[in-house]
Amino acid sequence: MSAASEKAAASFSAAIGESEGTGEWFTVTQADIDTFADVTRDHQFIHVDPEACAAMSPWGVPIAHGFLTLSMLTHLSSSIPVDTSRLEGIVMGVNYGFDKVRFVSPVKVNSRIRASSTIAAVELKGDQVQVTRSMTVEIEDSDKPALVADWITRLVYG
Repeated sequence: MSAASEKAAASFSAAIGESEGTGEWFTVTQADIDTFADVTRDHQFIHVDPEACAAMSPWGVPIAHGFLTLSMLTHLSSSIPVDTSRLEGIVMGVNYGFDKVRFVSPVKVNSRIRASSTIAAVELKGDQVQVTRSMTVEIEDSDKPALVADWITRLVYG
């Protein structure tokens, strides 16, 4: 165990249950949705066909793929304020996975979304600190979030 990982684990642990803050708004465009559809080969009309959506979809417009919203967590979380003292001695961070993901409400094309984060759990694993964050992606002017997820990352310290 490194001194840096022990210090970081103690700092993260002291903040369990506390909000890390809220990030900046991001507009999900049709171009974003189309690009994601191309990469994942998921061209279901509810994502990529505005005319069919107007005629047949309950939302009337295309919606983002749930997995697009999930994959945006990296970008959305990048604007959440960071306590940089917890990163002293860090070599890298890696995704470890998710304990829970729920797609609560669809993200309509041209909606603005942003993420907020709360530290839910912390484990010291040698020179690594495993941090679980409860993430919420909200949709501007919506009562329900787009997404809630428990995101686990491993921070590797030198």
